[in-house]
Amino acid sequence: MIAAIPLMIIPLIIYNAMVFGPFDAAGTAWLSAQVLSVNMISGTRWVMQNSDLIIVVALVLLFVEILKATRSGGWSVANHVLSAVVFVAFVVEFLLVREAANNVFFILTVIAFIDLIAGFSVSIKSAGRDVSIGL
Repeated sequence: MIAAIPLMIIPLIIYNAMVFGPFDAAGTAWLSAQVLSVNMISGTRWVMQNSDLIIVVALVLLFVEILKATRSGGWSVANHVLSAVVFVAFVVEFLLVREAANNVFFILTVIAFIDLIAGFSVSIKSAGRDVSIGL
């Protein structure tokens, strides 16, 4: 049953915990805090912020979700339904919550949408290959 839980809920929880958690106004500032800074060969300094790190984590989780969609099982339908719920939560929060109306949350919402559509598409394609018609 744990496999039915969509992994895209993790970036949603992290974002909400940092912005609305015990950090008050520091939560929004946390998103722009620097995680990594690297001097590039071109002479430019590349800086990764916490918000960028959340997006990278979401993309890795998207990859894992797509791999999960290739397997069939009783939990796969539950996973699709819960992925739809997570996507709706992203959309509602993006539209209604002031702290979520930014580019980072929008990108996370798009990733959740891709997770939803890719999960359905991959499952349908995989199920089509599993069907055999005997004559």
